[in-house]
Amino acid sequence: MKTIYELWLMARLEAIETATTPAALQPLATLARRRLFVLAANLGLYVALCLWLSRILGADGWGALDVVFMLCFMVASPWSVIGFVNAALGLWLQRFSVEGLAKTAPFLAAADIEAQILERTAVVMTVRNEDPARAVARFSAMEAVVSATPDAARFSWHLLSDTSEPALAQEEERLIAQWRAARPDSAARIHYRRRVENTGFKAGNLAEFCAHARDDYDCALVLDADSFMRAETIVAMARIMQAHPQIGVLQSLVVGARSQSAFARLFQFGMRAGMRSYTLGATWWTGDCGPFWGHNAFLRIRPFVDHCKLPELPGGPILSHDQVEAALMRRAGYEVRVMPVESGSFEENPPDMVEFSRRDVRWCRGNMQYWRLLGLPGLLPLSRFQLAWAIAMFVGLPAGQLMLFIAALKPFATAGAFPAGSAIAFLCVYLLVGLAPKLAGFADVLLGRETARYGGPGKFAAGAALELAASFLLSAPVGFQTALFLAGLPFGGKLAWGAQRRDAGALSWRDAAHAFWPATLFGWFVLVLLATGAPAAIPFALPFVGGLAVAVPFAKVTASPALGAYFVRKKICATPEELAATLSAP
Repeated sequence: MKTIYELWLMARLEAIETATTPAALQPLATLARRRLFVLAANLGLYVALCLWLSRILGADGWGALDVVFMLCFMVASPWSVIGFVNAALGLWLQRFSVEGLAKTAPFLAAADIEAQILERTAVVMTVRNEDPARAVARFSAMEAVVSATPDAARFSWHLLSDTSEPALAQEEERLIAQWRAARPDSAARIHYRRRVENTGFKAGNLAEFCAHARDDYDCALVLDADSFMRAETIVAMARIMQAHPQIGVLQSLVVGARSQSAFARLFQFGMRAGMRSYTLGATWWTGDCGPFWGHNAFLRIRPFVDHCKLPELPGGPILSHDQVEAALMRRAGYEVRVMPVESGSFEENPPDMVEFSRRDVRWCRGNMQYWRLLGLPGLLPLSRFQLAWAIAMFVGLPAGQLMLFIAALKPFATAGAFPAGSAIAFLCVYLLVGLAPKLAGFADVLLGRETARYGGPGKFAAGAALELAASFLLSAPVGFQTALFLAGLPFGGKLAWGAQRRDAGALSWRDAAHAFWPATLFGWFVLVLLATGAPAAIPFALPFVGGLAVAVPFAKVTASPALGAYFVRKKICATPEELAATLSAP
């Protein structure tokens, strides 16, 4: 006969095994096991790398430089380790697991059910001092294709302007009126609203709209000025939201739109590949606590208004609002889900390295506010981890730059024999760990026999090789600039949050030098140290320091309209949509 305790324990275990996420999409026990597995994999790889490095550094005894280098590595490496595990998982799920996608994202099945859409969706595009013609053309193109579907009446279109320049605001109003006149059947569903004060920036704009729209709409599809989504994608996401009322945020996987800029084409080629496996792997274990990237995503309006009000922080509003809103939505009992597949959701990438670096610094400034939010009451443990994860994206950058400097000083402080062979092997392994998301994405394309979408095996291989080389030249100077900004934050570093430059155009030598002279100076300083103390180490240091040394000419050349035109003409690093000529966005 079982005791009362045994009966209670059996009932408790049964309850745990049968409990599901709020939308009843997955058992919580299954997600818990996945998270334990991922935790073990990350810790195993992290500890193995740390132990290996410690043996290299301690081969001739531990000095002050060795200790600092080891501590810096422990801070800088977790982001790469997590990326490796996610990418490996994603590749396995996509190409080697039976029903890997179905097990990872069961909600996707609702997109294929031919059901009438009953819920009303407000499609909102937030703009501030953007090119009105570009934004309205993109927005109206989306409206035109959605209006050709049977569910057109369930979608309304709202341009939410925070534009402060009167001439731009007047042009916005003129173009909206022109749009309405050209679409008489849709005119009643096309709206324009402009705020005089951009209180709370984009997050405040969206929150104010949702507060007024909560009784008129069930969901909002949030877009940036550079967003474009296909009609079938929008309808599919609306079906998923309708089928699962407990999904509060549904984020699409966003990929780069075709571009005239050589820089943007290089970046989007690798980013697209890297996001494929990485996102699928991350979705497998984050499950109902996925991220929100602030655009190209559905929000359920009522819980967003009731539960996702952003906390007020000393020094101003929260800038990187999206991940905080995801954590608050999950705290309220609604799921936050990511569609881990390419599905016709696009954004434009920065046209040159200067604008790319500015965007990186803006993200860094916003993510650093999360330190104050880690203790928010009631957040789920995984939501807290998501905030910490966003912080980790940047906190390792200063540590990485310090590691580079210490590595250049190390030859002057080494008295005994240095295990060069082991150090070289470690360097190669760590590079592979860092490149894992892109390499897994490229492997995914090859294993799926998708190279035809990229112009054939030759063009795909050339694009991958160019992107990998460019990524080293890009990541080093951009990482240095962001680290420099981060180092200045405690001393009152400021950042203007202005409109982004989206059009491809020539970059002057003056602008390139102004942006990247500190990185260039640091890079050449490290190279001189290496040339003096260990010239044989220079080839192995180039992946980390080469981009610093040539940052200015690389920024200048990749912004060249002539090079961009050549890339377009030869279809170098072209998107599948460009090659198929099916993307109808302007």
